Amino acid sequence: MVEKVITLENISLVDFLGVDNRNIKEVSSSFPKTKIVSRGNEIRIQGSGTELLRVNELFNSLINHYNKFGKITSGNVKTYIEQGNVAVEMHMEDVLIYGTRGAAIKPKTPNQKKFIEAVKGNDIVFAIGPAGTGKTYIAVASAVKALKNKEIKRIIITRPAVEAGENLGFLPGDLQEKIDPYLRPVYDALDDMIPSEKLKYYRENRIIEIAPLAYMRGRTLSNAFILLDEAQNTTPMQLKMFLTRLGQNSKLIINGDRTQVDLRANQKSGLDDSMEVLKNVKGIGFVELDHKDVVRHQIVKDIIKAYDKSSGKRWK
Repeated sequence: MVEKVITLENISLVDFLGVDNRNIKEVSSSFPKTKIVSRGNEIRIQGSGTELLRVNELFNSLINHYNKFGKITSGNVKTYIEQGNVAVEMHMEDVLIYGTRGAAIKPKTPNQKKFIEAVKGNDIVFAIGPAGTGKTYIAVASAVKALKNKEIKRIIITRPAVEAGENLGFLPGDLQEKIDPYLRPVYDALDDMIPSEKLKYYRENRIIEIAPLAYMRGRTLSNAFILLDEAQNTTPMQLKMFLTRLGQNSKLIINGDRTQVDLRANQKSGLDDSMEVLKNVKGIGFVELDHKDVVRHQIVKDIIKAYDKSSGKRWK
């Protein structure tokens, strides 16, 4: 009998092994001639012949899958056992990551898929579209995937501190407490994608930084995945400042909804300005989403179409 030992390095055991070692039990039941024992971050495989080799290859495939998607589900294990590595890769090619509840996070519309492809092929991407089209969610998921894959060292997420009909000065608390409500969609997305304890660790160690746009001035943002949300509420000078923060080995996503500008009437939106100025710059991608990409309640699509119709825009 031969024994092989697999060491799980930089892997969350519960995300890999499953609750109560459910994933290990699934493998064991499928290969009864091989003894599989999980102790700490080690998996010991005892057996002989081709079955031992198959189990060893299976775990190597599962480790590769974890490194790519950040989680192993019992369904993944069954598919790898039944169909092999190639079939799973084809099935999972659109998955960005797995959320904290085990759900696969992936594009739901053709334009969301274009958004992801644009991020892969460009250092800077502008994603423009109305509320509910998944701009923030897809951007955050892309950033979390890059962090899990060790493509970058940190995530930086920012928004301009512009009031939507309210005055920040009258809100209670210090500046961070005043700003946090405006960053709530970002926090909600991160909560869906990263376990709470790990997210707390990332925040405390500045691996994930969430801050107002004004805090970016003077910095060089290297080895990072950077997201500017609600960019329609920046001025041209603010957005120019932010764009020029980009350092080596970094990606930058700029999200905005040109129909929801909260700047004063005499202020020009930096989003409109930069899209015109930068439209021919190589390495910058532009993706437009519309009512067909709304993934919230169906009525949200109808609301967007009604407002666009009122402003003179016509949908095909």
